[in-house]
Order: sequence, then C-alpha cells, then structure tokens
Amino acid sequence: MTGNGDSTDTRASSRVTRRTLLKAAGATALTAGVVTATAPSAAADAGPFDAIVVGAGYAGGTVARELTARGMKVLVLEARDRIGGRIEPGTLAGQHVELGGGWFGPGQNLVARELSRYSLTTREDIHTTRMVMPGVGGGFQSHSPQEAGARLNTLFADFYAGSERYFERPYEPLHRKDLLASVDSLSLADRISQLHLSGVDHDWVSGATSVFAGGNRFGSLTGMAQWYQLAGGTYDQFLSVMSLLPEGGMISVLERMLAESGATVSLNSPVTAIRERGGLTQVEVSGGRVYKAPVVVVATPVNMWSTLTFEPGLPQVYADAAREGVGVPHATKLWLRVRGTSEAVSAQAPEGAPILLLIPQAQLPDGRLFVAFTGPSLNVSDPAAVRAAVRGLLPEARVVDYRAKEWHKDPYARGGWGLRRPGQLLRQLPRIQEPFGRVVFAGGDTASGWHGAFVEGALESGFRAADQAAAIAG
Repeated sequence: MTGNGDSTDTRASSRVTRRTLLKAAGATALTAGVVTATAPSAAADAGPFDAIVVGAGYAGGTVARELTARGMKVLVLEARDRIGGRIEPGTLAGQHVELGGGWFGPGQNLVARELSRYSLTTREDIHTTRMVMPGVGGGFQSHSPQEAGARLNTLFADFYAGSERYFERPYEPLHRKDLLASVDSLSLADRISQLHLSGVDHDWVSGATSVFAGGNRFGSLTGMAQWYQLAGGTYDQFLSVMSLLPEGGMISVLERMLAESGATVSLNSPVTAIRERGGLTQVEVSGGRVYKAPVVVVATPVNMWSTLTFEPGLPQVYADAAREGVGVPHATKLWLRVRGTSEAVSAQAPEGAPILLLIPQAQLPDGRLFVAFTGPSLNVSDPAAVRAAVRGLLPEARVVDYRAKEWHKDPYARGGWGLRRPGQLLRQLPRIQEPFGRVVFAGGDTASGWHGAFVEGALESGFRAADQAAAIAG
C-alpha cells in the first residue's frame, strides 16, 4: 500500500548473483541484479535435477545450499517475482524498510552462524525514549521505558508462570509432554481470562499478545510461552530477540545463501501439484510445465499447503495443519512517514485498537519513520483512517506518507508469521516434521525451537529437511 491506499508491490528487488536465477516461469534470467531474456524452457533445460525445492524463503534457501554442498543439482521454484517469502524489502521516504520479517535477535545461534559465515554485521534498533501505554478510562498515559518495562516484566512473569517447567528444555518442546497436556489447549485469550486482570493490566497484556497472535483467541499460550523461555524467561529478554537489524537488510543472508548454492531458481513459478510417479516426484507449476526429481522439499508457509494438490493425498496430521493454518489470520505491517514529532516514542494499545503497536524507526530531517502493527479494525486503504489511528496514539503526529503490507491477503502467504494454534504443538510435533514418501516439509512454521515468526526457525527446519531429502535421494 501507499499513502493513497492503493495496493502496490515493493520494487526493491533482491540482487542475487548466481549461476542461473530464472524469472517469468523460467523465461528470464536474473544475474547480478540485471534481467536478461532467455528461452521459456530454460529451467527445464537446466535439468535433470536431484531435488526440487518449493519456495525461495530462508527455509528453501537453506535446503538449496545444503543439498548443493552435497553435490546435488537443485531447482528452486518460487511463486513470487522475488526471493524472500515472508521477508520483503521496500522503501519509504528514501529509506530501506522491511515489509515482512524485520529483526534478528541475540541468542539465535543459527542466525549468528550465518551472519558470521557471510561476514555480515548487525546494529541495534532505535532505543525508545518514551512509551505510550493504555491508561485508566480507555485513554493513554506516557511512561519512561524503565517504568513500563518493569511493569511488563511483572505482568508477563505471572502470565507465563509455570512455563519454565513445561518448557524446561525449550529447544525440545515435548520434553515435558506430561505437563503440556494441561496447557496446550489454551489460547492466549483463555490465559488472560484465567488471571482476572484489572482494566489497565488487562489492556497492557492483551495488546502485547494480540500483536503476535493476530487475535488472542487464535494464538496458543504454549506457542508464545515457548518463545518466552527460548529468550531466557523474562519479557525484556523476549523483546530483545526483535532488536537487531542486519547489514543490507533482512534479505542479505538469503541472497548470499542462494548465491553460494548455485541452484537454479525459477521465479513466477507457482506450484499447483506434487505427484509421486515411478520413484520420482513430479512438480507441476501454473501453466502446466512439469519438473521431475527424486525428492521435493515443500518450503512454503503451512497456510499454503491447502492450495497444492498432493498425490497421494496428505496424511491426517498434514491435512489438519493445512486446514487449520499456522500463519496468524491478521498481519498488517504499516510503515509511516510522520511530521510533527521526531521523538523516538513507542506506543501500545489494547486488543481491538486500530493500531496495536507503534515503534520508532529512522529519524528524518523533518520528522521520523515509524513501523506499526495494526488490528483488523483499521482499513489501511483509507488514508484518513490511518491518520486518525496514529493521532489517537500520538496527537502531535501528522502522517504524510505510508506503506502497508497485508500479509493475510498475500496470495502466497495467506497469513502472517506463524504462531501455533491451541492444541497444535501436541497434535503436530514431531509427525509434521517427518517426510511423506518422497516429499519433505520445511519452513519456520514446523520448527521445534523458534517456530513461526523467526528466521532462526526457518533455518532450523531447512537444515533438518536437507538431511531428510539427501537420505531419500540416495
């Protein structure tokens, strides 16, 4: 979206220098950021392939690099006209912005290893100088970051009480399966109800959790409690995992992964069907072209599985996940160019508010950029509504331009970042991580550790899927 509410796609395309990066369903090659025409059958002519990867996000990029490192010839099929999946770079006011995933964090060891591998640095995000939080009577009140942080730490210590036991080993989420049985069915809304919070405390907690869940009745308590324990078991530590900005943007590591892999990447190639025939997998893309390989890795969001035809049909655990979804049902990221204030102020509102969270970003000569996460009640196609929503949190702010990405409306995401629904942890793991015939599944939505919303989980699943795919391919 732009400030006039018209829907647009980012034009900050990824630059990947590699042997062949094919565009327009194999009709165009992109090399060193330069697009040149090739024959429509270019991807097919580059075969035969030892493995096909569906999806050119972080999970797919990890699989491609790891398989080519084992001497396998890999084809990556990507539905979009860019790499990245739920990572998408863009621009606003001449500044680089992240329309999708926006941060790495300390303590995420796979990410740290990749940054080191490619000699990439990170910088800390903007430090907030003031926090606007829900107040008495439905209004808002300013707090120092120290005051608000202390109160949030106390509230969420109560909210996640017991999670240090049922996630005693948070990277092994089923270690205390016996304790999980009583909590995995709870939604975030259920847990909020259990605590009988006062009005202001309720608003502080409900707003903070609904940002991540796309609605507290959708997200599971165990999903967020696992993130909380992975981060170290305090709310400060949890917030810190969304604090590091990588050199070159969030796409930078993935660009280098694919460059190193030398895999053939075909953009604008949405997969429609995956069939097993005679010891091979046949992968059909829109328009009817079929590619074949001994193994295929599906590295798409779980929400996309229901759009694919699988033959034979998926077993129950995969079919249930495809029907229920894992990507949050509402996920809109809104970048704002604001005048009238240059203060690095953040704001949080209760669940149901038009804007749930507002975070300061780059300071500009005449104001500041902010990034916001909205609730379903805000129509981001209506500039007047956007301006009013921002003024409701920061009365002095005047929105002069904005850009929005509605991930739940993206045809190749069909939802936002992943967060398990109530009951999914015990019903899905570990079976959803296992191959089905010659089909392997990858993606942060199926990770054991930093599942769903974090690149760390995509990397974890990519390494696992590469091992499985190599074993199947022989």
